[in-house]
Amino acid sequence: MSIYQRPSSSLPWPYFLAGALTAAFLFLLGAVSYRAVTRAHLSPPAPRVPTRDTAKTNDPSDDLSLYREAWQILEEDFYGEVPSETERNYGAIRGSVETLQDPYTYFIEPEPAGREEEQLQGRFGGIGAYLELREDGRIRLIPMIDRPAALAGIEEGDILVAVDGEPVPVPANLDDVTARVRGPVGTVVRITVERQGQVVDFEIERQEIELPSVSWRILDKEAGIGYIRIERFSALTAREQAQAIQELESQGMTAALVLDLRGNPGGLLDAAIAVSSQYLDGGPVLIERHADGSEKLYQAETSAVSLPSSVAIAVLVDGGTASAAEILAGALQDRGRGTLIGARTFGKGSIQRIHRLSDQSALHVTFAKWFTPNGHQIDGQGLNPDIPVDEAGEGGEQDPFLQAALDHLKRETSHE
Repeated sequence: MSIYQRPSSSLPWPYFLAGALTAAFLFLLGAVSYRAVTRAHLSPPAPRVPTRDTAKTNDPSDDLSLYREAWQILEEDFYGEVPSETERNYGAIRGSVETLQDPYTYFIEPEPAGREEEQLQGRFGGIGAYLELREDGRIRLIPMIDRPAALAGIEEGDILVAVDGEPVPVPANLDDVTARVRGPVGTVVRITVERQGQVVDFEIERQEIELPSVSWRILDKEAGIGYIRIERFSALTAREQAQAIQELESQGMTAALVLDLRGNPGGLLDAAIAVSSQYLDGGPVLIERHADGSEKLYQAETSAVSLPSSVAIAVLVDGGTASAAEILAGALQDRGRGTLIGARTFGKGSIQRIHRLSDQSALHVTFAKWFTPNGHQIDGQGLNPDIPVDEAGEGGEQDPFLQAALDHLKRETSHE
């Protein structure tokens, strides 16, 4: 049974009719005027006393007058802390750039812009350790071999708890902590770690750290098959790959190579051309088309180290293969130098100029798009593999991409 009952009314029906009409009129009035009074939460706005030169603020010839007018209102009405002038400027730039609706044209503030440049150059002042953010919000250290962190005694699995005496918060912000660990070459940073319940301090001199982008090993010595993985295209990649080719040849890579570009997000265009040149004997690598209709053709360059044409190449690609990695993969596919194995690539085929602004922030601007030597558009389409492999199988104990590459190369080399 309901605990509330609507009381019966003894009023005659004309009173109900008059009341209903009044309610309907007020409802319509409210519907019409709601948008105008929402800002004041159904209370009339207080009279505004101009705090600036309104003639200047509302000058239609001033392109920023509307922006100033909006911020005048925010400064006077906003309940909370108003961002600094610099933060407002950054927000205005970001918002303006987003109206272009190009995900690759964007603005970056000074600190992340600096880290981005370090990654592309492949060098920075640091301790030589990877910082890994765990699920519990703490940072785990993985020292690089023969780098300052390892030489000082940092061990894999150490938990970073403080930098220069300042505690690392939990959950940690990986970008902020990375910026604190890095610094000018030659300076000393005090690293505090937790290891098996004990707290240990290390004083480590920052050195110029070369961020490796290439790793390699022999896959099948009997079959003469080597393996090279390129993580990104930095200023060091071509040199690292040349070293990889030389060492693999000395270890018995005579028949074939698996070139792994999975998950490679790209990087420097010049690095992609230089790496392609170590696989191609001259000829086109890339066509760059600009908005005005002009084109630029990139050719393979003469390289001091190159892979012999008798060595077959299988190129592993997936949905994370993008940008400069697609340039290399597309050139090898179109030129008949390599077989693409895996899944369709990402399709990031535009090129950006990176403009460094006066405060060291950066603006990435798309100004051209890329096409493979045969004229295939990379942007928005990607590259289709010659031998498809289901991506769902990645990440297990067996690597179906790698197995497909080995099977293909063994069939190909056995026919020669």
